Amino acid sequence: MKSAIPLGFLVALLLPASLAFGSASGNLEQVLRFETQEGKGKPAGWGGGPASTLFADSRTVHGGRWSARMERNEESESRFSALTQIMPIDFGGGTLTLRGYLKTDSVEGFAGLWMREDGTAGPVEFDNMRDRGITGTTGWVRYEVTLPLNPRARTLFFGALLSGTGTVWADDFELLVDGAPVAEAPEATRLLTALDTDHEFDGGSGITLTSLTPVQTGNLAVLGRVWGFLKYHHPKVTSGEVNWDYELFRVLPAVLEAGDREAAKTVLLAWIRRLGPVPDCEPCAQLSDSLQLGPDMGWIHDIDLLGADLSAALARVYRNRTLASQIYAAATPGVGNVDLSNENAYPSQASPDAGYRILALFRYWSIIRYWFPYRDLIGTHWDEVLTEFLPRLVAAREPGAYRRELIALIARVHDTHANLWNGLDARPPRGDCRLPVALRFLEGKAVVTGLTTPPGQAGAALRPGDVILSLDGAPVDSLVQAWTPLYAASNIPTRLRDMARTLPVGPCGECLVRGTREGEPLEVGAERVSLAEAPQPSATHDLPGPVFRKLSPDVAYLKLSGVRAADVGSYLRRAAGTKGWVLDLRNYPSEFVVFALGRHLVREPTSFVTFTHVDTSNPGAFVWGVPLALEPEAPLYSGRVVILVDEVTQSSAEYTAMAFRAAPGALVVGSTTAGADGNVSRFPLPGGLETMISGIGVFYPDGRPTQRVGIVPDIEVHPTIQGIREGRDEVLEEALRQILGDSVPETQIREMAKR
Repeated sequence: MKSAIPLGFLVALLLPASLAFGSASGNLEQVLRFETQEGKGKPAGWGGGPASTLFADSRTVHGGRWSARMERNEESESRFSALTQIMPIDFGGGTLTLRGYLKTDSVEGFAGLWMREDGTAGPVEFDNMRDRGITGTTGWVRYEVTLPLNPRARTLFFGALLSGTGTVWADDFELLVDGAPVAEAPEATRLLTALDTDHEFDGGSGITLTSLTPVQTGNLAVLGRVWGFLKYHHPKVTSGEVNWDYELFRVLPAVLEAGDREAAKTVLLAWIRRLGPVPDCEPCAQLSDSLQLGPDMGWIHDIDLLGADLSAALARVYRNRTLASQIYAAATPGVGNVDLSNENAYPSQASPDAGYRILALFRYWSIIRYWFPYRDLIGTHWDEVLTEFLPRLVAAREPGAYRRELIALIARVHDTHANLWNGLDARPPRGDCRLPVALRFLEGKAVVTGLTTPPGQAGAALRPGDVILSLDGAPVDSLVQAWTPLYAASNIPTRLRDMARTLPVGPCGECLVRGTREGEPLEVGAERVSLAEAPQPSATHDLPGPVFRKLSPDVAYLKLSGVRAADVGSYLRRAAGTKGWVLDLRNYPSEFVVFALGRHLVREPTSFVTFTHVDTSNPGAFVWGVPLALEPEAPLYSGRVVILVDEVTQSSAEYTAMAFRAAPGALVVGSTTAGADGNVSRFPLPGGLETMISGIGVFYPDGRPTQRVGIVPDIEVHPTIQGIREGRDEVLEEALRQILGDSVPETQIREMAKR
């Protein structure tokens, strides 16, 4: 499913060099119109980058004397350029709108306005016009992006961007709140909570530990379960009256000092009582009749685990849960995945002490227990994971060890969306260089599928179709086994996909490669070169070349990695009259076209998906939504639809495949997909680390899951080593056979599908 905030375009890291403007700043209007410029250079009052692509322009303007210009070519740094402004959200209102004029010249990629709202833990709202981006050459046109003003947002980032190559000019921006200039917006009325006022442990938890005794581990495991339960159920906590992270640090010393389970129970009971009595609920929360996954609350009645008094205290909290909103968790409007934006990232704790490392474990473990829609598909007893990782994280005193343990913890969830996304440098392999090859696991072996440098340059010692068995004496099979606990993925093919991308990485210089070539032993010295010399291989397996083409008069082909919603009409006209249409999803869709294209593939209203969403009044409960359908719209494509998938088909690509599969007689051809669908929910971990989970459940209308399973092909086809040597696309070949039958010779099928 389409992520709420695409990872590749989180451009708000490009902060402005100037001071942030407040909503009442008298200079803001002039900055937005680029009229504070005093000479050539970077646009005054704006940040962003790369600096070599940003210019003030006095020759091409929409109004006034100056505009901003972003200019990119094939040699430009980074993947995109952005003009960036930042300001605090110290104003109230319902919607935020950024308007501005843009003019483009030869844009290949896309240009647009962008706006992002951040809460304390990161983004809560985002739009960068990617699904309606500007391409080619245009005159001055006014565009706008609008976001709801999220009550959890604290900081606003906005500006213009250019992805790819070309030139874009920007001028005469306006920032509006409910249609009026931001300077006229009312001041925000925001109640302070303990998260704003309690700073006792900002400098550290004060907990010093290097190891745990078995008694301490058992007591801490109970504390973790109780702490997580109270975080999302006790009214004193859910209302923000206490900083629950810091309350953990206050109770930890006494729990660590408890000599046995009974002493720890006494500490926990006294701790809960200090929160004060729990009032009778009015109204009380009730479980929905449309429950898909219920909360796991049996443990609070376990007298052996908790004792009678502690169990009774937790049971009273649970009975009296209310419909009130929660400070630490909310449902994302219009989607239903959990919003965890009030979690504190504690970026100053770059090397978290033992207390903060325990907090990281408790936070992650509790979020999975209460807010992960696929917790029943983890395949591991989640309580045992808590007990296992407590001593591991306490012992992980070095930053690298801490990140590796978190990566290993996250991997236990078996969700391809989940990883320590800004801490993966702690995961093997390590090195500043890579072999300039693309690898893929085929027939159980690591196979070279392409070179990322021209023939004759570094890496030419290897060829497509070569099988790599060892690198510098380390067997690939052994590396896969050793790395598996640190590679988070929903299923084995996706884990091997990610390992294939990193396997070439290592120290710079020559690497001894042993393997086979056409069945014969191979031993070569291949040079690992810098990433600039050997860029990351393409993450797609679709055909190089045009987005749309006809492979023959009877077969149309469309790869979704370059699809544009605005061009759907053109695709339909060109595909009309063909016997079949190959929709290649061995990639990630460049734009969201589920409905724009899908409604032309069905002849009657056809349900293709149903979702589950969180119930914040009943943490741990997930409720069925209404099935979503494609409604037919002319012109209808009358040929056969064949959808291609494999292990790179993930998230939005999987959701798109589900929709296109609704076409009458449609076939899915290929292999297991990534098995991670659903809008993501992001949240931080102490040390400024970032992770996320699949945030909503995505199911077929009959209730069959997609998580971990993926989109199961109707016809399973895998590329072969021999096919790689011959430059064949065996998955596409099978699609052509399904469309053309026996009317076309095999040699012609292979030629049509040639890469």
